[in-house]
Amino acid sequence: SSRITWYNTGLGACGTVSNDGQLVVALNHDQFDPSTPNGNPNRNSLCGRRIKVNANGRSVTVTLVDRCAGCPYGGLDLSPAAFSVLASTSVGVVQGSWDWV
Repeated sequence: SSRITWYNTGLGACGTVSNDGQLVVALNHDQFDPSTPNGNPNRNSLCGRRIKVNANGRSVTVTLVDRCAGCPYGGLDLSPAAFSVLASTSVGVVQGSWDWV
């Protein structure tokens, strides 16, 4: 089970600007950082990969664009649009699962 939250997007660790209406995700730092060469997250090999997230009997496929410093191992921080597919943003946190697509 993974902790899934949401955040307001913008300039992400992968070096791209996203908006809250896009289906994007920030990956927890424990899983993101090992793929960051020489401390430059813009060159992280995970950037741009797609993830299928499941919670509450629903699923959404998102693109990795950012790093989540406050997420626990396995945790994801979704854009508001992506989180809204799984639950209302007023809920704030859901438990779910995810896998690379």
